[in-house]
Amino acid sequence: MFSIVSFYMLGSLLLGFAAWVLPLISLLRKKRPGPFCAVSFGLCSISLLFQIFYTQHLVNIRDWAAIEDTHGAVSFAAVVMFSVTAVLQLLAFAAAKRRR
Repeated sequence: MFSIVSFYMLGSLLLGFAAWVLPLISLLRKKRPGPFCAVSFGLCSISLLFQIFYTQHLVNIRDWAAIEDTHGAVSFAAVVMFSVTAVLQLLAFAAAKRRR
């Protein structure tokens, strides 16, 4: 069955992927990047929020070993997620500025 933990993990992955795809769509379609980047930033934020909720779930069930095992990877993935999203958005805005 599909549990809330699965929802957090799958939701985080899908929202993170969508946060990366939207600025790329903006670049390829040569549309105004503002709306795409705003939604992309929101999706990135929700994706990272799901990771926080997942960690809270681990705290609630007192699975300290899982927290210790995954905390470093989750922190690294959060930095990568935010950094790549920011770089893609900056590229979309720079490309839009050059097109004018």
